[in-house]
Amino acid sequence: MAKPVALECRGVTKTFGRVVANKNCDLEVYRGEILAILGENGSGKTTLMNMVAGIYYPDAGQIFVDGQEVTIASPKDAFAYKIGMIHQHFKLVDVFTACENVALGVEDEGRYRLADVRKKVIEITQRYGFVIDPDKRVADMSVSEKQTVEIIKVLYRGADILILDEPTAVLTPQETEKLFAVLRRMREDNKSVIIITHKLHEVLSLSDRVAVLRKGESVGTIETADATESSLTEMMMGVKVELNIERSEPKDPQERLKVENLCSVNEEGRAILDGVSFTAYSGEILGIAGIAGSGQRELLEAIAGLHHLTEGDIIYQDPKTGKTEDLRDKNPIQIRDLGVRLSFVPEDRLGMGLVGNMDIVDNMMLRSYQKGHGFFLHRREPRDLAVNIVEQLQVATPNVSTPVRQLSGGNVQKVLVGREIAAAPTVLMAAYPVRGLDVNASYTIYNLLNRQKEKGVAVIFVGEDLDVLMELCDRIMVINSGRVTGIVDGRTARKDEIGLLMTKSKEEMQDGENG
Repeated sequence: MAKPVALECRGVTKTFGRVVANKNCDLEVYRGEILAILGENGSGKTTLMNMVAGIYYPDAGQIFVDGQEVTIASPKDAFAYKIGMIHQHFKLVDVFTACENVALGVEDEGRYRLADVRKKVIEITQRYGFVIDPDKRVADMSVSEKQTVEIIKVLYRGADILILDEPTAVLTPQETEKLFAVLRRMREDNKSVIIITHKLHEVLSLSDRVAVLRKGESVGTIETADATESSLTEMMMGVKVELNIERSEPKDPQERLKVENLCSVNEEGRAILDGVSFTAYSGEILGIAGIAGSGQRELLEAIAGLHHLTEGDIIYQDPKTGKTEDLRDKNPIQIRDLGVRLSFVPEDRLGMGLVGNMDIVDNMMLRSYQKGHGFFLHRREPRDLAVNIVEQLQVATPNVSTPVRQLSGGNVQKVLVGREIAAAPTVLMAAYPVRGLDVNASYTIYNLLNRQKEKGVAVIFVGEDLDVLMELCDRIMVINSGRVTGIVDGRTARKDEIGLLMTKSKEEMQDGENG
């Protein structure tokens, strides 16, 4: 007997000015199933689900819930049809407890009683296997705990159709498995679960069916049992794509950057970096893994001269002269004047990496490109470099005179990565360089980083996908709460081993040092 259809979209269309986000999209979600929605960056996945959740209103098309056509003009309408969406960026009040956040905005009849809310929250956690303290303040919670509160919020409101947007983006492998176990219990409870994700291995391990969007249009839906990473990628891209990272062995590695006991604090005096030490070698890729906010960004900013340190040294060894120089407390201009090439692909693309109002050509000129010998056909003129980057990385833009702020996030990232690599660095630091990129572009970047490694560049790569880190990097350094919890071999490391290092407590680290 076929499962009943819980949610259906027919011919749903949404435009923003001249940009068509969704065009005649069709989608069916059954009761008691987990449906994954796949698509390259800008394919309209989140926009389509935002219309189902009442964030946007469709320009055309129909939405049906349990076979009845409905009008969803607001999130309140969506909740009335038992639809709840958990967004990438949480909407919680830090000073409130889990229970208080769950109760916010709920219109209960009669007198409001927090004790009743707490009782129902505990019932939900026990039913689905959540691990959460209902009396804990959000400010004191981990990322996974905050996500748990968001899911409980929509379940408390009676949601039977749950939409999760990139739910594992900032979770450790162990936290991801716990989340998947919860989602499977929801499926058993006849809930309909929709996940938007880029991680193909997670799609294959969790979902029942996969719906694919390409350039805002529905490509089709396939049973997960009949799918592979290659077949799903081909559906997403429209062409066959080879998903291989060409990791080569390091050749003649030389010490290029020695970081010793780096320490820094925030405005409240809390440690951001706490005694970080490591060595980066030429001709290798050193990966950095850690839960979001563990100090990865600040570490790279400190090396690039953008973050103040209270203690420590950053010793750079020049590959030509063999001379060493301490980069501690030098600003980026001073570092460049020393002849040190630190190319930095920051987490905040437009805030730190590029100027949004300037076009692609002008953004090329922000680097001393003429001193380098870039891999993009060795051209020195900024326009030639811009054209080459657009062609090599398939940047979607009308022309190289287009202001960068008019590009999608993924295309902004391509421009930034291309420019930094073209600067011919001796040390290349890349923080989340594929965030927001589709699968094909991501693998292009991975292989470009490998090419830099083969040229003798010391590459430091901060990533959030452990599968990629283990496939790309020669060594992986794990950071937790501003401290290095371990450095493992990228070729032999296990995912669970890295996950444990990502969650290792300060006390456990101290016990290990004392033992």
